[in-house]
Amino acid sequence: MTGLILAPARLPLPGVPAELLRRDPALARAGLLLLALMVPTAIALAVDPRTLNGVAIWVKPLKFEASIGVYLLTLAWFMGELPEAVRRGRVAGALRAVAIGAASFEMVYIAAQAARGLASHYNVGDPFHAAMYGLMGVGAVALTAVSPALAVLLARHRPAHLAPAYLTSIVLGLTLTFVLGAGSGAVLSAGNGHWIGGIRSDAGGLPVLGWSRTGGDLRSAHFLGMHALHALPVVGYAAGRLLAPRAGLAAVLAAALAYSSATIAAFVLALRGVPLIGG
Repeated sequence: MTGLILAPARLPLPGVPAELLRRDPALARAGLLLLALMVPTAIALAVDPRTLNGVAIWVKPLKFEASIGVYLLTLAWFMGELPEAVRRGRVAGALRAVAIGAASFEMVYIAAQAARGLASHYNVGDPFHAAMYGLMGVGAVALTAVSPALAVLLARHRPAHLAPAYLTSIVLGLTLTFVLGAGSGAVLSAGNGHWIGGIRSDAGGLPVLGWSRTGGDLRSAHFLGMHALHALPVVGYAAGRLLAPRAGLAAVLAAALAYSSATIAAFVLALRGVPLIGG
């Protein structure tokens, strides 16, 4: 039986890569490659003493390899819920090409700039870097736009093996990832930095995440928005297993409203110069 996310006891971690490759080989390979590239990037982080904005130069490539890698693997998982004929169709093929192409461009440029000791984001000091930053914006929009397009395919074909609450949660999660994630990302990229108020440095930010603890940081809302496609399906899967259909759908809608409200609240706090978590 295919489609449903299985409980950990029935789908041990070593089986997840194989299942991803079965569901969508191209997206899975691209995502797994990015995660594998974290190893040499981590080595570079350990041996290269250079910094940018107060943190090691290789921190940004490492984070983007993780985030884009997981995003591609998530697309691969949900693509696998579609009927085989749809997965092999031209629309699905186009979405795959856009996702892998945009992800590759973003990561190559970010890594290349890190190797040169230069910023990839907000670097518009000369025509070349201004053009590349603009192309990064186009690539980011294209990459995130794959999510709602996949949501449309799932909503149209409505795989019968998925519980209504779970299917709805996937569709909403993919859609909100674009609305909340790309929406906050557009504001994030339009300024001259992710900080609003506080110290304009990433030094002393939150562990791992790096968000500012002295002022607003638009990356917090962007992070939450981009993970709607993970948070809501978890709720939907549990609701589909534990609740009656109508109650499950209600739980998913309530979770989507709550998640959207939390993301918007983080966005408003950042715009007002208030850190999400102060230090």
